[in-house]
Amino acid sequence: MSDEKESKHGVQSLEVGAGVLRAVVNGHRAMMLKEIAAAADIPPSKAHRYLVSLIRSGLIEQDPATSRYSLGPFALNIGLVAIDRLDRIRLGMAAISELRDEINETTAIAVWGDHGPVIVRWERPQRPITVNVVTGTSLRLLSTASGRTFAAWLPAAQTEAQIAKELRNESSVSGFKTRAEVDAMLERVREDGVAPVTRHYLFSGVEAIAAPIFNFKNEISMSMVVVGVHGMFDMAEGSPVYEKLRASADALSWRLGATRRGRMDVSPRLTE
Repeated sequence: MSDEKESKHGVQSLEVGAGVLRAVVNGHRAMMLKEIAAAADIPPSKAHRYLVSLIRSGLIEQDPATSRYSLGPFALNIGLVAIDRLDRIRLGMAAISELRDEINETTAIAVWGDHGPVIVRWERPQRPITVNVVTGTSLRLLSTASGRTFAAWLPAAQTEAQIAKELRNESSVSGFKTRAEVDAMLERVREDGVAPVTRHYLFSGVEAIAAPIFNFKNEISMSMVVVGVHGMFDMAEGSPVYEKLRASADALSWRLGATRRGRMDVSPRLTE
């Protein structure tokens, strides 16, 4: 069969297996083999063969005491990841909108893309002079607040190459000349729970501060950032902008199932 025909016809065995899995999902409880076969509209012997493969993949598990089948650990993981990816942007959009209303500054959320952080949504404040943020903008790690946030909380293996590249080619932009200076900055970000950028930003006269958003695995999922005009933007620790951003980021992390905050010097358990 040609590749074109194969792509049109798909893989029938996979579709049958998905039907078996769907039967278990729709059953809302542990099921017997005959019930699954009936729901999938296939003979019990055929259903059993597919169940064996689904068990091996972790999508299905069987209770040895009752012989009933239910969803396995990998199926649960898929569901949690799907929830994380589906809800985080929607919840993030609502969070930055609420934060914008509270502080009347430009707010945005960024996610980790193929080549670093990317702005996926921003909100404009109600003031005559504002900073516009372009959706889809890729951000540097060392010279942007969101970049520093991801660099501080992602595994080093994901950021090492990009940090090294920026140190080689963009030290005049970021203001960092050595890796020791970068490591010290990232340690401060982890201790404070926020990443401010007041100098060496992408654009002259613009300042920003970002905080991490964690998911149910306690891994960084997004960055929430506030961007403002120098001289009109209070970024001092303890300022309303500083504290409201951190509180908003912590609240969104809790909504996504995290049990940690951005700061290292507070209790790791979030509260309502």
